[in-house]
Amino acid sequence: MSSDATFFRKQADQERNNASEANLDNVRDRCERAARSWEAMAARAERTEAMRDQRAAATRAASTLAASEDADTDPVHSEA
Repeated sequence: MSSDATFFRKQADQERNNASEANLDNVRDRCERAARSWEAMAARAERTEAMRDQRAAATRAASTLAASEDADTDPVHSEA
């Protein structure tokens, strides 16, 4: 998990704690909304990190494939 997602989840926990300690309904509601927002940001950060990792893996695979194809067609390395 990324450090961003970890930070966002800690903020959500803090807001849930604030909500549980709040005496006023509007303050409790605000804290609960904030906690949901922090959780959404954490989920978004995790999805972004997963997509970034997939894209990097695909790029590495494409580079490896291209390099092997270049080696196969390189006249210097071919056996004639």
